[in-house]
Amino acid sequence: MLAFVVSQIAGLLRRILVAQAFGASTGLDAFIAANRVSETLFNLVAGGALGSAFIPTFTGLLAKDNKPRAWRLASAVINLVALVMSLLAALAAFFAPEVVRYALAPGFSSDPAQFELAVSLLRIQLISAVIFGISGLIMAILNSHQIFLVPALTPAMYQIGMIFGVIVLVPVMGIFGLAWGVVIGAAFHLLLQLPTLFKQNGAYHLELGLRNHDVREVIRLMLPRLLGVAVVQLNFWVNTWLASSMPVGSVTGIEYGFALMLMAQVAIAQSIATAAMPTLSTQYALNKLEDVRSSLTASLRGVLLLSVPAAIGLIILRVPLISMLYQRGEFDEKAVQLVAWALLWYAAGLVGHSVLEILARAFYALHDTRTPVLVGTIAMGLNVVLSISLAGLFRQAGWMPLGGLALANSLATTLEALTLLFLMHRRLNGLLAAQITGGLGQACLAAAGMGIALLAWNQTTADMKRWIIGLGGMGIGVFSYALCVWALRVPEIKSLFGAITRRLHKTP
Repeated sequence: MLAFVVSQIAGLLRRILVAQAFGASTGLDAFIAANRVSETLFNLVAGGALGSAFIPTFTGLLAKDNKPRAWRLASAVINLVALVMSLLAALAAFFAPEVVRYALAPGFSSDPAQFELAVSLLRIQLISAVIFGISGLIMAILNSHQIFLVPALTPAMYQIGMIFGVIVLVPVMGIFGLAWGVVIGAAFHLLLQLPTLFKQNGAYHLELGLRNHDVREVIRLMLPRLLGVAVVQLNFWVNTWLASSMPVGSVTGIEYGFALMLMAQVAIAQSIATAAMPTLSTQYALNKLEDVRSSLTASLRGVLLLSVPAAIGLIILRVPLISMLYQRGEFDEKAVQLVAWALLWYAAGLVGHSVLEILARAFYALHDTRTPVLVGTIAMGLNVVLSISLAGLFRQAGWMPLGGLALANSLATTLEALTLLFLMHRRLNGLLAAQITGGLGQACLAAAGMGIALLAWNQTTADMKRWIIGLGGMGIGVFSYALCVWALRVPEIKSLFGAITRRLHKTP
């Protein structure tokens, strides 16, 4: 979790520098839209889709002490990923004008300069998709070996590459320097993991393994998940497509608003889910379903106790936080209001996003990729419909329409998480429901106390400098929430202090 926080801080620093350099401009809109293509390719082939299928299969082989088969599987999948990603990137580069004009951002067609810029930026960033494909699979291999620190730090290396692009390349190359920073960051992402990978003493085989049973099992598990990822990415494309026809800066607004919500989600839910999935996979492989139930319940309580106050804090402190972080250089007050409006509605879905992260990984650990994909496909279809309709309603009400896109995402994700929770309850013949609902109730009570403290802080510091309001609010939020959960005698607090005490008094 600490490594994820470091990576998110590095990402925040990168966004601050980019905002200062470009503001909510047509150039940054073009860059963000172009980056969507390489991100989609990575997620389809080597990101969540492959990782959710590869980790349970690879971990199962390691749990049964069959390392030769495990490494033949890893070698074959790495080779397949490199080949497929290269072919897809080449096709996307060749058809880049058509991708931008008809699928990604048709609103850019009204500005030939912005359209050509998006095409050029897209072609540069496609190089990163190939590198990320290989690096993403190495992350899965290391996580399967219960190695989490190095993979969790790799996003920070990616951000460092982009920071290098902003500071060193942008003054010379303009927005193209930021695109090459993406490629450099992807290379850093890969290189950081190689020494740790080599220490695992795995044997590499130059083969595709299409007749290998384990490879076919990964492909079988991956195909349903691939559909789910495609639907999720389609929703992001629809949001970019719609935002490209909204006022200038709307693409940047939803990107920065979602990124701030995602910072909390990554630190809270992805860190817990990343650590939990190999354990759940091992417990399932050894047919210890009671342990699966207990581990999943503990993970859900953890994300609820952390995501509920995070959501309330982001909603109440959104304007001072965004102003403190970004309002400098080309990023003016108008840009602050755009991002704050998007963050308001994205933060409302933070709890749903966090719970969904845990539940989806749990289904994958049980070798079930169909259920979360089916539910996710329906939810994301609803998301697209809601995006179109709510954006229209917001526009009719005189509100900034990008808020409708954010609200649609929050509603659809929350419904998806609730559906998966119900299905997992049935799958495991019941979860420890009293513990989960008790944790939610305690989190809500404590967050309510924290919210009152934050509202009072906002009222009394309205005329102070933005950094005082933002940093002070964060400190008050953490202190007041910690005080409330201590007063409510939340069991996790005792466990946390016990773990810290044991760590501090650990003897050689």
